[in-house]
Amino acid sequence: MTVYNFSAGPAVLPAPVLLKAQSELLDYENSGQSVLEMSHRSPIFESIREAAEQSLRRLMSIPDSYSVLFLQGGATLQFAMLPQNLATKTGRIDFIDTGGWSTKAMADAKRYATVNVLASSADHGYRFIPEGPFTSTADYLHITWNNTLEGTTYQTPPHVDVPLVADVSSSILSEPLPIESFDVLYAGAQKNLGVAGLTVVIVKNELLDRVPDTIGAYLRYDIHAKQRSLYNTPPTFSLYMTKLVLDWIEETGLEAIAARNVSQAHMLYEAIDQSDLFHNHVAVKDRSRMNIPFSTGSESEDAAFLNFAARHDLINLAGHRSIGGMRASLYNAMPTEGVTALLHIMHRFEQGER
Repeated sequence: MTVYNFSAGPAVLPAPVLLKAQSELLDYENSGQSVLEMSHRSPIFESIREAAEQSLRRLMSIPDSYSVLFLQGGATLQFAMLPQNLATKTGRIDFIDTGGWSTKAMADAKRYATVNVLASSADHGYRFIPEGPFTSTADYLHITWNNTLEGTTYQTPPHVDVPLVADVSSSILSEPLPIESFDVLYAGAQKNLGVAGLTVVIVKNELLDRVPDTIGAYLRYDIHAKQRSLYNTPPTFSLYMTKLVLDWIEETGLEAIAARNVSQAHMLYEAIDQSDLFHNHVAVKDRSRMNIPFSTGSESEDAAFLNFAARHDLINLAGHRSIGGMRASLYNAMPTEGVTALLHIMHRFEQGER
């Protein structure tokens, strides 16, 4: 039986990664140890951490002028760490509000700084990404690159004269990004980078001078950068899993993965647009390739479709609880066969099968 998992996160992992982790679980590289029981300060674990960092730097073309941090707390902890570390000059942060994760980031930021919303699509149900030009004099501008709940994404970074910070949790390494257009990128690992427990923060080194010594040590980017993410015990197994995923991306090729993501998203959007039953209300130019919401417009029909899909081994298709309907998350590890199976089930359901 083949089950296709469309979860928004934690999400489907590449089969070769799972098999590699399985084969090394009891004995990592003839060390006689599992990564699960390995000291984070041992040379063998340091080689895992270093390999993960260098792989990420190659894949994203991250120059030495940026630090790569492997942290805990999920991307959600960054909603509080960012203002405490970086909103230290004017005490003001600008946001472009594009959905649920933007609003959560703003809510936490308000505890530490003055928050200003430069633009928002809230009045239109977050169905598009606001367009500039934007002017900012804040300590930084925060955006959510891909909106997991609403199914929208940026195509190009907004240009501003202040540092640009982006939450890329649900899109990191699904496409090439112009790294030097950003000053901070951060992402939870459990969508395209691995498993839950690890958060990646990529921060321009010059911003580390802003970090005050009045916040807790674990919350300080400069300490994590200086200690190479080993200030305390990192999420060792999660970091190992991210190393395996990064190896898989390098072996597959980021450009090939990005092309497949475009193709698979096009397949699903085309089926939705041609359907008389299913609908997607996102502005075409801003449609996400990672998270695709759709609905019949009827809660009972949506529930019937979800049940029909699950009976045919298509799981975790329910939309976020705040939005409803369906959502297909097509992360890097989703095979084209999974998308084809979804299209087949959508067609059968629309033809009246239950």
